[in-house]
Amino acid sequence: MSKILVVDDDKNICELLNIYLKNEGYDTCFAYDGSSAVTVAKKEKPDLIVLDVMMPIINGWEACKLIRQFTDVPIIMLTALDALENKIQGLSIGADDYIVKPFEPTEVIARIAAHLRRESSKVKTPEATVVQEVEIDNLKINMDTYDITLNGKPVTDLKPKEVQLLFFFMTNKNQVFTREQLLDKVWGYEYYGGTRTVDVHVKSLREKLSNPKNKWEIKTIWNVGYKFEVK
Repeated sequence: MSKILVVDDDKNICELLNIYLKNEGYDTCFAYDGSSAVTVAKKEKPDLIVLDVMMPIINGWEACKLIRQFTDVPIIMLTALDALENKIQGLSIGADDYIVKPFEPTEVIARIAAHLRRESSKVKTPEATVVQEVEIDNLKINMDTYDITLNGKPVTDLKPKEVQLLFFFMTNKNQVFTREQLLDKVWGYEYYGGTRTVDVHVKSLREKLSNPKNKWEIKTIWNVGYKFEVK
């Protein structure tokens, strides 16, 4: 049984989602402020988190950043902030999806189910575990430990999804992928966030890994997508 953590300072919303989640057979736990969200996430180890943004003590943005330091479970932001920049902010700090209030509970349940199916499909097969470490020039990545080194020095500020995207690029060097293909391969075909999240993650990787010694780059192929080009 999958466990869902619902975080919202509006207890009526928590109770509403609890009813729908229980009807679908999910286990539930709750937090009513951002600080408690981090504590409960560490203690309960949920399979997915529904996280409000505007909350007391610390907001959902900060809670998301802290949660991403110890878990890669899907996080769905649930908020009345519907501006594009708010969605981009959520995706860039580690959220996997973004639902605007007011919402239909059935849509929330459908998205939860989609993300959990995607996570379950990641179960490793013998074929999938053959290559877990890749090294290209001055960049090395190990997916068993999520360790990345650049010029022999650890890189510690990458978000889990950035690590996964980088690993996919490196294991498919010099191949061009559309944004839709990257969403399919890295986020899962049922991801609802849209192709803009690919641009956000690529931009972040470039900023964090930029180095004049690099003999590779994540190159934009105009009107197509991206490729990890080894020079």
